[in-house]
Amino acid sequence: MKNIFIVRHCKAEGQAADAPLTGQGIQQALELAEFLSDKGIDHIVSSPYLRAYDTIKPLANLIGVKVVMDERLTERVLSGRNNPAWREMLRRTYDDLDLCFEGGESSRTAMHRAVRVVEDVLQNSSQNAVIVSHGNLVSLLLKHYDDRIGFREWEALSNPDVYQLRFLQDALGIHRIWTA
Repeated sequence: MKNIFIVRHCKAEGQAADAPLTGQGIQQALELAEFLSDKGIDHIVSSPYLRAYDTIKPLANLIGVKVVMDERLTERVLSGRNNPAWREMLRRTYDDLDLCFEGGESSRTAMHRAVRVVEDVLQNSSQNAVIVSHGNLVSLLLKHYDDRIGFREWEALSNPDVYQLRFLQDALGIHRIWTA
């Protein structure tokens, strides 16, 4: 059996790649480290965005595991332009996984790059891994394994949030195990 803990980053000051955690987010990262410290984590993979790395760094320091940065875990770009109707645009991409707005990435494309990270972790020798990413990408990754996950589930995600994927031979269990 292999466990992969999918973590959405803690509260941050913005959406830019270098957006830091808020004061509350820093406290959440410490609480998250304590929560995950007894799970036998032996591998950590994170989006290179500062808010994702800073979310998992306290755990990495506590348990002595190096954080591997992976560009495939960066947030999905919905569109190359800011659009006041972005929420409706995003909702539509859960109904049509191939819908791609100008300058953006389709849900299917984003989902597949995140799934490849999970597949890589499943192939390595770790037994209990953490993958840290961003809300939209996390929800798409979960949707890959459970098609019932969609826009409403994305809306319900918290910062941070933790889902456990338990792989046992041909069976997979998905459980939300911690929310803010």
